[in-house]
Amino acid sequence: MTTTATPPRTSFAWRGLFLRLHFYAGVLVGPFVLVAALTGVLYALTPQLESWVYSDQLRVPVSSQQLPLSKQIDAALATSPQGTLVAVRPAPEPGDTTRVLFAEKGLGESERRAVFVDPSTGRVTGDLVVYGSSGALPLRMTLSQLHRNLMLGEPGRLYSELAASWLWVVALGGLVLWITRPRNSKRIRTHGLIGMWVLVGALFLSATGLTWSAYAGENVSTLRQAFGWTTPSLKMPGGSGGDHSEHGEHTSSGNGHSDIDTVLWAARTSGIDAKPVEIGLPATPGGAWKVAEIGRSWPTQVDAVAIQDGAVVSSVRFADYPFAAKLTRWGIDAHMGVLFGWPNQLVLLLLGGGLVALVALGYRMWWRRRPTRGFGRPTPRGQWRKAPPAALAGLGVGALVVGWFVPLLGISLVVFFAIDLLLARRAKTT
Repeated sequence: MTTTATPPRTSFAWRGLFLRLHFYAGVLVGPFVLVAALTGVLYALTPQLESWVYSDQLRVPVSSQQLPLSKQIDAALATSPQGTLVAVRPAPEPGDTTRVLFAEKGLGESERRAVFVDPSTGRVTGDLVVYGSSGALPLRMTLSQLHRNLMLGEPGRLYSELAASWLWVVALGGLVLWITRPRNSKRIRTHGLIGMWVLVGALFLSATGLTWSAYAGENVSTLRQAFGWTTPSLKMPGGSGGDHSEHGEHTSSGNGHSDIDTVLWAARTSGIDAKPVEIGLPATPGGAWKVAEIGRSWPTQVDAVAIQDGAVVSSVRFADYPFAAKLTRWGIDAHMGVLFGWPNQLVLLLLGGGLVALVALGYRMWWRRRPTRGFGRPTPRGQWRKAPPAALAGLGVGALVVGWFVPLLGISLVVFFAIDLLLARRAKTT
């Protein structure tokens, strides 16, 4: 006589609990993950799209001649821009244009007006609003805001934070279900197989996405400060040249930029050797200039120096960053698809496509096995009662801690349990 080994009762209990959580979390959070994945895929394509859409502003004939930066700025100022000159990004490669950046009233946070100048002739090729330290052009800026907040401002950020908050929970729940699936089952669902392929990437996107979020991101920042993991900032003498929030002493007439070629030479001799750099003008007369590397590809080049009277007075080197700060920098750049160039973009495209497929297949499974077709509930209520009390208590404490650190996860989990209890009570009374 042969007998079939029966898994311990505890494993069945835990599997039922995770199955129920995974199923309902996927159903409720699936739309948010789907939108985040689709908009993320679009954003990953923006470097090539920008190069094509804005080729007239970005590209010029290659020439061996190049005007001094001060003359290029004069050419930009000759167009009478309605703003304050705050920074310059010299052409990083032959055939690229120089960006002369202006702070302008009416622009949004982190937005600046960029005038594009041919470095060899001084011809202005156009002007566009650019965004952030990456210098994103309008197309990428639009797709970035769509991915971040659905173009709804701060309230819209709740959608992306909710997706990032639950993505790792759903992913790890899927891993538990895959590991504990019946070994005698010959059927391997495509949903589970794809889930295993995208597991690491999903966890990465969730973790890096939370660092940008409104509520969990604030807790991450507090934690980094407590352990000294923050990114070092460049010390500017007298507080000048920092974020350029005040530029009352600079006008669009261009006074004060004649020394920019000397400043760039001093920065280059001090070790600022990345091709893409941004030169920030002093915020006050006689203040310090800020020259920062803005290369985000591997190897990372984000060194920065403050220059005053032709000498380096302060510097920050990426090599001196705390390891956690380096991980943060690499994680953000990989999330954006710029760390390893097109291979990074390809991975994000595959990962985004995998998440879209997972959501679609998950809803397909739910639709085919919905209760109205006679299958009953996928997993009955009360699975938590089968789990050992001590383990259940530990799980509850862990959920409280995680829910406090990731508030949208905690709030939505409480709402989920409340609705489930109300539905259970209603079912008993009918």
